[in-house]
Amino acid sequence: MNPTAFLTARHLDVALGGRKVLRDVSFAWPRRQFVALVGPNGAGKTTLLRALAGLIDSSGTILIGDDTLTDLSLRQRALRFGYLPQGHVVHWPLPVRDVVALGRYPHGATDPDRLAPRDRDAVARAMSATAITEFGDRRVTELSGGERSRVALARVLALEAPVVLADEPTASLDPRYQLDVMRTLRVAADQGMLVIVVTHDLGLAARFADRVLVLSGGCLVAEGPPAEALSDQMIGDVFRVTTYRAEHERAAIIVPWAGL
Repeated sequence: MNPTAFLTARHLDVALGGRKVLRDVSFAWPRRQFVALVGPNGAGKTTLLRALAGLIDSSGTILIGDDTLTDLSLRQRALRFGYLPQGHVVHWPLPVRDVVALGRYPHGATDPDRLAPRDRDAVARAMSATAITEFGDRRVTELSGGERSRVALARVLALEAPVVLADEPTASLDPRYQLDVMRTLRVAADQGMLVIVVTHDLGLAARFADRVLVLSGGCLVAEGPPAEALSDQMIGDVFRVTTYRAEHERAAIIVPWAGL
């Protein structure tokens, strides 16, 4: 295992409803990394995120820093992992600033109207990073879908946890918002976080990620830099498609092209 790793999984297994969903998954990742989790539907991507956050039971070992996940209290876990679930939507007509402030709850900030200076600063930084500062006083229910997605991401970033787990954060967004979200997560990784993102978009994974983990049938079948993990052979074997490849502005372009 990587001695500089901040998040490590060793022989991770997860069973749900009596069925093995993840089998013997191991990896070790440092901070300042953007990791993309890819794989076909039902491969175990969301299950892996939830297991890493301690939201579901697993066997094997998960280490964050020098701590074993199972030794941490719920609050300690909440301070280490910022988790953005799939399709996260806020249904209450709260001001955007108050929604983002919910990210400070694990730090003890229970009242958005009475935030300590450090909490106000964290909320302001998260809103600036996601370009929603101008929406601060608007009710979140008045925003577009893309704007709400940025609010949800800002709530996670406001926690300022060392690890961000985002489950399909670009799903159902138009191309501009997809790029905005991925760029924001890329910056978060560059600033010292370990960012782990589930995505079905192989092009976005190739462009933004430092590493790609490929799951298939609950097993880890590839893990490494995008050019290695997303080889033509791997994509063909796992996704049953051919690909078109190119390069633009020094970034890789991968487009699923035809079924096999």
